Amino acid sequence: MKPPQIILVLVVVSVVVLFFALDISDYFSLAYLQEQRAKLVEFYSENPVVTILLFALVYIGLTSLSIPSATGLTLLAGAIFDLVTGVIVVSIVSTVGAGLAFLLARYLFRDVVQNKFATQLGPINDGIDRDGIFYLFAIRLVPTIPYFVVNAAMGLTTIKFWSFVWVSQIGMLATTIVFVNAGSQLGQLESLSGILSPTLIVALVLLGIFPLVAKWTVSYLRSRRQRA
Repeated sequence: MKPPQIILVLVVVSVVVLFFALDISDYFSLAYLQEQRAKLVEFYSENPVVTILLFALVYIGLTSLSIPSATGLTLLAGAIFDLVTGVIVVSIVSTVGAGLAFLLARYLFRDVVQNKFATQLGPINDGIDRDGIFYLFAIRLVPTIPYFVVNAAMGLTTIKFWSFVWVSQIGMLATTIVFVNAGSQLGQLESLSGILSPTLIVALVLLGIFPLVAKWTVSYLRSRRQRA
């Protein structure tokens, strides 16, 4: 690892440690957001542009560093913005944050990981090259898989950056709508489990798996036709 990469790693680690050491994560808890909702809505009504810019900066900053805060921030968007504005803002900033996290992981760790585990990662790289877009889309639709884990993990693979960006944009849209809409009912929420019912999770999983099944089915039928 080169000196600039080492320095960047130390900076990122320091920021993450401070985030948790100072209990900043408490400000994104469901209880705190419920307490502060009225003040935030009032501030937004008086300063709409400033509020959106501050929200965007915080969202992009935290997600780019792979700090688990996206759920709370997405609920917050639903609590202070209307549904359409919240979905548009979150959709944009979550994709920007994911892209930066992807690039950060790729710049800092990809070469080290790929060189050290070249043999083991060979089949994985082949699978990503062949089906990476479909895998990513399926993963993005499963809300139980943390987005920050997906961002960093994909940065270590061979998937192309722009493919990662546009697939993430589309794949995260469904859960963004769900959480922003839930945020608009923040006062009635008792826990995050109230957002993601088993039925909803299954529906999102099936929606994500469908493109993979379709692709594999077409490939299977094509191979059978060629053999015949």
